[in-house]
Amino acid sequence: MPRTARKISDSKIYHVMTRGINKQTIFKDSNDIHYYLQVLQNLKKSGEFELFSYCFLNNHVHLLIRESTESISQIMRRLGSKYVYWYNRKYERVGYLFQDRFKSEPVEDDSYFLTVLRYIHQNPLKAGLSNSLLDYKWSSYHDYLNFKGITDIDFALNIFSPDRKKALNHFIDFHDKVNNDSCLEMEAIQRFSDDTAAKIIVNECKIDKPSDLKDIKKPARDTYLRNLKTNHTLSIRQIEKLTGINRNIIARA
Repeated sequence: MPRTARKISDSKIYHVMTRGINKQTIFKDSNDIHYYLQVLQNLKKSGEFELFSYCFLNNHVHLLIRESTESISQIMRRLGSKYVYWYNRKYERVGYLFQDRFKSEPVEDDSYFLTVLRYIHQNPLKAGLSNSLLDYKWSSYHDYLNFKGITDIDFALNIFSPDRKKALNHFIDFHDKVNNDSCLEMEAIQRFSDDTAAKIIVNECKIDKPSDLKDIKKPARDTYLRNLKTNHTLSIRQIEKLTGINRNIIARA
C-alpha cells in the first residue's frame, strides 16, 4: 500500500514526532540527550530553521519547527543520520534506530501553534514521568522561563504579548490550564495491573516485594526508579502506590 503524502504547511511550521523503531529506547542516559541537542543546534545554524519547542522522552521526540532553506524531511533525515551514527558507535550496535518515517502535522494558525506548544511541553506529565513541567528538564519549557537555550522563544511569547514580562506570565498560566490537548498522539502507553507492575518492580530491582525498594540506598534506588519509569512505562502514581516511596522522590529520580 502506498504511503499517504505528507501534508504541506503553508506557514512552514510543523509539529514533528519521531520515535525508536519498535518503540526502542533512543536515549539511554543524559549524555545521549545532550548529544542530540548538540546536533539539533548545529543543524539550526546550517539549515537556518527555527525551533519553537522540543521534548525528549526515552523512546521518542517531539519538535515544533519552522523550515527555511531545508525542508522538514531534509532536517529530520540529517538529524537522524548524525545521531544514529554516533549512537551506534557508542553502544557498539548496528542497524536502524528510528522508525523509518517520522510523523508530522502542519501548524497553520496561532491558536493551534499554542496548543501544540503546550502539548509538547506537557508530554512528560501525560506519560507519568513527572509531576510538573518544572521538574522535567528535557524540554524547551525551561528555555522560555530562563530566556536562554537553543529554542527560538520570541515567536511564541509575542503571541501572548509584546511585553516580555506579561508574555511570560501568560505563557505559564496557559501551560497550567487543565486541557484535553491531543496532537499527533502516539499509541496509548501500555498500563499494567498492580499485580503485573509489582512483578516488574520485584524483577527489575531484584527484591522480594515492591516496598523493599524503600530500603535500597539512594543511588541504586534512583537508577531502579528511572528504569521503571522509562523502560517499563510504569507511572509515578503506580510506583508510589506499590512501593510507598514519595511521588516527589520518584519524579526527581
